[in-house]
Amino acid sequence: MKKLVLLFVVLFAAMTLTAGNALSATLEEIQKRGSLRVGMEPGYMPFELTNKKGEIIGFDADMAKRMAKAMGVELELISTAWDGIIPALLTKKFDIIMSGMTLTQERNLSINFATPYILIGQTVLLNNKFADEVKSYEDLNDPKYTVASKLGTTGEQATKRMLPNAKYISYETEQEGVMEVVNGRVDAFIYDMPFNAIAMAEKGEGKLVHLDEPFTKEPLAWAIRKGDVDFLNWLNNFMDQIKYDGVYDKIYHKWFQDDTWLREIQ
Repeated sequence: MKKLVLLFVVLFAAMTLTAGNALSATLEEIQKRGSLRVGMEPGYMPFELTNKKGEIIGFDADMAKRMAKAMGVELELISTAWDGIIPALLTKKFDIIMSGMTLTQERNLSINFATPYILIGQTVLLNNKFADEVKSYEDLNDPKYTVASKLGTTGEQATKRMLPNAKYISYETEQEGVMEVVNGRVDAFIYDMPFNAIAMAEKGEGKLVHLDEPFTKEPLAWAIRKGDVDFLNWLNNFMDQIKYDGVYDKIYHKWFQDDTWLREIQ
């Protein structure tokens, strides 16, 4: 009996050690590799975008730089199409998604999310010719209007769920959707408030109206593979630290309260 108990203890210890090694795998791989690999789609201003030099910049890019610095490793930003970004994470093309991703229960079935770092919502970019008749997103819930968003996003989900009577078109990129509204081929574009606010400032004068009161509440968060509790713990502690020491506020101000960065893309 004692031998059986001893055998059970040994096996349990071995299983625990193996599980612990698996759970800490990503952090160990990052340290061994000497680089943090971050997946993002650089088309979502001001979270991630490409400047005139072809470099990926933005709020998430700056957060990733700070994260890599805290780890003592180099940073590798990997540009990835949005519709393939979760599969790429799961197949270990990179260590983490930092790309303005909304935390949803559906996504949470296949990936884990760190503590959300910002709360946003959907707003409407409206063609100026409808300024007098459309005062709210609810006014667009009519077959006479054609409404667009980006394929595979929470903007698309919100549009289909909350404006079921409108005609709907999806686009591969945010920029394409905005330009279709500017050119009058689509009546309205529904997307995340930060992006719409910048698009309005860049392209909307005399052509668009921004109904800038968000009609959804969506937390954005970093995503990692399921089961990696050590990495998740590190990310949450990292977020707490940069909020405590003021780094988060500095990065937020740079990208959401100052427009100097627009010179890098114009």
